Amino acid sequence: MNSAIPVDVLEKRAADQRRQLHNSVSELRQSVRDRLDVKRNVREHLWAASGVLGVVGLVVGYALTGVFTAD
Repeated sequence: MNSAIPVDVLEKRAADQRRQLHNSVSELRQSVRDRLDVKRNVREHLWAASGVLGVVGLVVGYALTGVFTAD
């Protein structure tokens, strides 16, 4: 069961693979962090967020008015 590849070469390959995996995970974390950044997303989509919040406010106001003015 002895391999024809020297141990030091296998260790170097394993270290390279670990480094590559670590870099891939770091890049994934950074990209997820960037996509889920609330301040940046609100800044980029300010008008859409304002419109949605305005409509939600109108609906809630209308519902509360209907509750308090019921006959």
